[in-house]
Amino acid sequence: MHQQPTPPSTVDEERPPWDRRDWFPPDGAATARQTVARPSPRNPGPNGSAGHGRPPVPDRGRRTTAAPSVRTPQGSRPAPELPPTHTALICVALPGLAISGEGQLAGRGLDGFYRGGRRLLSRCQVRVAGREPLAVQARMTGADSARFVGTLHASPSAGPDPDVLVERIRRADGTERIILRNAAARPLRLPVEVALGTDLAELGTIASGRAGPELQATVHDSGLRWATAGAAASVTADPPPSDALASAGLLRWELEVPAGGTAAVELRVRLDGAGPLRAAGQATTSPFAPARVTGDDSRVAPLLHAAVTDLQALLLRDPAHPADTHLAAGAPWRCGMAPADALAAARMTLPLGTRLAAGTLRTLARTQLPDRSPRPGVIPGPRRDAGPLLPPGCTGTEATLLFPVLLAEARRWGLPEQETTELLPAAERCLTWLRSTVGDGPYLHDPQPGGPARCETQAHAYRAALLGADLLDAYDRPGADGLRQWAQALQTAFRADFWVADRGGGRPAAALAPDGRPVPHLGSTAVHLLDTGLLGSGRLAPGLLDPVQTEQLARLLGTPAMDAGWGLRGLGAKEAGHNPFGHRTGAVRVHDTALAVAGLSAAGYEKESAGLLRGLLEAAEHFGHRLPEMFGGEQRSGGSAPLPHPAACRPAATAAASVIMMLTSLAGIRPDAPARTVTLCPVRSAPLGELGLTGLRVAGAPFAVRVSRLGLAMVEEAADGLQLGV
Repeated sequence: MHQQPTPPSTVDEERPPWDRRDWFPPDGAATARQTVARPSPRNPGPNGSAGHGRPPVPDRGRRTTAAPSVRTPQGSRPAPELPPTHTALICVALPGLAISGEGQLAGRGLDGFYRGGRRLLSRCQVRVAGREPLAVQARMTGADSARFVGTLHASPSAGPDPDVLVERIRRADGTERIILRNAAARPLRLPVEVALGTDLAELGTIASGRAGPELQATVHDSGLRWATAGAAASVTADPPPSDALASAGLLRWELEVPAGGTAAVELRVRLDGAGPLRAAGQATTSPFAPARVTGDDSRVAPLLHAAVTDLQALLLRDPAHPADTHLAAGAPWRCGMAPADALAAARMTLPLGTRLAAGTLRTLARTQLPDRSPRPGVIPGPRRDAGPLLPPGCTGTEATLLFPVLLAEARRWGLPEQETTELLPAAERCLTWLRSTVGDGPYLHDPQPGGPARCETQAHAYRAALLGADLLDAYDRPGADGLRQWAQALQTAFRADFWVADRGGGRPAAALAPDGRPVPHLGSTAVHLLDTGLLGSGRLAPGLLDPVQTEQLARLLGTPAMDAGWGLRGLGAKEAGHNPFGHRTGAVRVHDTALAVAGLSAAGYEKESAGLLRGLLEAAEHFGHRLPEMFGGEQRSGGSAPLPHPAACRPAATAAASVIMMLTSLAGIRPDAPARTVTLCPVRSAPLGELGLTGLRVAGAPFAVRVSRLGLAMVEEAADGLQLGV
């Protein structure tokens, strides 16, 4: 009998990375390592339950505003210097990672090969003819591989031109191939030396600066081995070295390299007791359709390619149910299950098929709290920091509300009826939790009880109620009328209570404090008000805001205070507490920007949408088309470039999936597979010119669409019998 995966822990999902306890799942597992958080009366857990996971300390000093402060105490211990990731090349094929600088693994920072969150090798330094090659290039060749090139002079008479090229191909699966290319006119006999070492440290220990010294190696097979009380790893070489010195951690060869020819050495890093790494993303069958994009803008093709390969690299498999895959949140800091991120990313990738959505939903349904628990129906999730003016929110609330939304929309895209029916009871439990938690009131507070009513939480809850009611009606299940009645009451109350009037035309409040006063700061979480969800016949659900309020929000999102020129800031530049590098207080967040692009387009505000889209595309060029989860929110100026965030995940699931959503939103694809229709609502201004999308999937079959420079859309391939809706 298979053991069900443990529900995700309730530690902070976005606590500082050096304080993380859920870096990686066990090798190939579906969920992150679990940590039991000790309850504290002063430190409540999600939705008011005890167990936030770290002791309270006095709050740090900060500027105050007229807004009511509902910030909870935060830790004030000095933050250690986190190893930067913005200059690193991160090869990902989970549960494997290879993190590198310019080529040599020197054992500094995050350098090394990892498996399941443990560093198997931290140092791999190559010397040829007694010298280190001069590094001339380091670049990613795929989501899971990188190429490093160095040169050196081996012949005294070679002059200024190097005559030996040293190429290193490094892969996340734990292999490195070292190739020597002889450009000289005569054969060369080259002594090659590789210095190896490791501490076998966990990623969290390395990030906190607490990794120990290198371990003593022993000669093992055709290489070296290191061991501690809890783990052991080895490096084997092909061809075997002519000499192996355990005390110095050295492997040596004398290689004959013919004139104009090559010689190579391959190193294989392995964890003792584990077979070769078999990444879920390298399976013969992919949950993603082979989507392609063409058009006038040359940037879209490499951007889509990078996004899909990153998503493939971040796939994880439930070991007890190997057919079920889901996405890790990002590398290197969040390689385990983050339920809200996994659901959000699966939703944005629905144009590539419904298999990922089905696997994610099944995996999380197995973690849903049972009826006998204090919060039956909840999908557990960790805390998330919300910036200086609000307490941490519970991503379990977001995940519980996203679950029925993803199921409802996956059905519209073509999730088979049998799979939908099997998942329906879990969605019903999510909706029952929503109705029982809000009770007679209009708002869903988070965390419960006594927490603020967040703007984005109301948007998630409202969308879940409307799409959930639509789903219940489709299967003749009870409860739809009650959900719609509550959603109507929420809409009426929200338009009055959450709108903050000011001389500029007003704005939506970020939250209502427990005493009912609005928290008026403007941040990118307001974009969730534009994401209403897909109903039948290609209709979008109505929004929480009225048309006048929606127009004002669109105007605000297009101002320089919110649009940095590269994307949306997490907190407006004029707001108290703004920090261009704050991950919730001013950094550009790719997911929120993409939601704004899609939501503004659907609402008819194409100018504002196009500005954000172009900015993000230009930012992507500076990141080699591999978007991080966030980057610095400094205002764009002539000749400037977006500032990398030194702690951002790259790749990140929601950032990569955002590319799929943005590009498909330009065509406005709105399917209704049960009704055998698809409606196209393209962006009429065609901000990227002509655009062709092929290899998508609608109703279980290939789907292709082209948008002309005039903003007219045409279906070029579709399932038999699929009709174009109006």
